[in-house]
Amino acid sequence: MVRDGVVNYRGGHQVALLTGGDELFPQLVAAIDAARESVWLATYIFNDDASGHRVVQALSDAAQRGVAVHVLVDGFGSMAWLPLLQPLLGQGGVQFEVFRPLDRWWSWLQPQQLRRLHQKLCAVDGHTGFVGGINIIDDRYDMNHGWSEQPRLDFAVELRGPVAQEIEQVVRSLWLRAHLGRGWRAELRGLAGSPRPVRGTLRLLHQLRPVAGQGLPLARPWRGVGGLSRHADAVSASLAALPPVRAALVVRDNLRQRRAIERSYIQAIGRAQRNIDIACPYFYPGVRFRRALERAAGRGVAVRLLLQGKVDYRFAALAARVLYDSLLGRGIRIYEYTPAFLHAKVAVVDGQWATVGSSNIDPLSLLLNLEANAVVQDAAFVQTLSQRLDEAFAVSLEVDAPPIQRGWRGLLVRGLVAWVANTYLKVAGITGRY
Repeated sequence: MVRDGVVNYRGGHQVALLTGGDELFPQLVAAIDAARESVWLATYIFNDDASGHRVVQALSDAAQRGVAVHVLVDGFGSMAWLPLLQPLLGQGGVQFEVFRPLDRWWSWLQPQQLRRLHQKLCAVDGHTGFVGGINIIDDRYDMNHGWSEQPRLDFAVELRGPVAQEIEQVVRSLWLRAHLGRGWRAELRGLAGSPRPVRGTLRLLHQLRPVAGQGLPLARPWRGVGGLSRHADAVSASLAALPPVRAALVVRDNLRQRRAIERSYIQAIGRAQRNIDIACPYFYPGVRFRRALERAAGRGVAVRLLLQGKVDYRFAALAARVLYDSLLGRGIRIYEYTPAFLHAKVAVVDGQWATVGSSNIDPLSLLLNLEANAVVQDAAFVQTLSQRLDEAFAVSLEVDAPPIQRGWRGLLVRGLVAWVANTYLKVAGITGRY
C-alpha cells in the first residue's frame, strides 16, 4: 500500500506475469479450484461468455464445497449481465454484491455514480492474489465493437505472499460497503438487537477500514522528482534489506489513498536514470505527471509511450493526441498499437521497477475510480514485462508528427478536451487543478 506518499513494499513473494485472459483465466480457475477457505473477487466487467462461465463454474463449485466465496462487480461495467449473474452465482452459494447499482432512474442523477469500481482483484485463501487490468471477459470480445480475431493486449500479475492478504482486505472492505449500501437498515437493526451491539459495531467498522499495509517503516514522504532526498535513500536501503521478490499493492480510493497510484508513478519516473516504458490505452495525465515525464526526458532518460492505435472510444483517443505535440517536442517517443485493442496499464523503469494494474493515466482513474496496481521491484519480473512490451512496440506505429497541429484549430480541440475533463471532474465533486 501507500502511506505518506511512499510505496509500502513487502518481501518474500512469488510473482508471475500473465498476458491476457488466455493466461490469466486458467491460473485463476486453478487457484479457485484449490481454495479451501475463502475467495474474494472484485471486477469491473463480468461478462456472459465462455470465459465468464468458466470462472462462474469455479466459483460455484468452490462455494458448494464449503469455501466462503464473495464476488463484487461494478454496477455500470457489469450492468448488462447482472440479470444473469445474480441468479447464476446466487444459486451456487456465492455471496454476490453490486457496487453502486444503477437499478433506479434517479441513480443516474447522483454525482457519486461517476466514481466506479474499476479494480480487477482476486484473493484466494489469503496467500494467492491476482492484480491487473483484465476483466472477466474474453480477450477477443469488446462490448462496443464485438468479436475480433486478435486478442486485446492486457496484463495481470499472480502473487503468492504477504500482498495477497492486502488484496483480500481491500476486496473484503469494498464488498462489505456494497452489502451495507444495499441493506444497511437491516444491518443496523441486527446490530442494535444483538447481545453485544457495541462490540459488533466496532468489529464492522474495523472490517470496513481501508488496509494500511505492513511494509517498510515510513517517516516523511519523499518529495520532488528531480533527485533523491535523504528519506528516499533510507527507503531504498530498507527496500534492499527485504527478501525478494519485493512487491506492493497500491490502491486509489476516495479516502486516504486519493492520489496514491499517481504518486507511485511520479516517484518512479523521478528516480529513472536510463529508460521508462509506459503502456496505457487512455492517456491524459495531469500537470505533475506530464512534468515528471518531460523532466525525465530532459535529463536523458529514454521515454517511450505505447498508446492505442485501434480506437475504441474516440474522445479518449482525442484526449491523448492533443498532448502529442508537447510530448514529442520534449523528446518523448510515442507509439500507437494497431494489431488489436490496447487495454494494458503497465510501466517499467530502469529494469528494476514495474507496475501492472487497472489504473489508466487519465482523470477518471487517477481522481475518481477505485483502482488497484501491483508494484514489483525485481529484475527478472521486470525483464519479462519489458520483453512483452518490446514485442508490442515492434508491431506498433511510431508517431513522427502530431496528428493535431498548432493553430486556432489545435487550440480549439485542446480547449474542448480540457473543458470536458474539468467539467466531468467538477460534476463528480473534484475541485482544484488536475
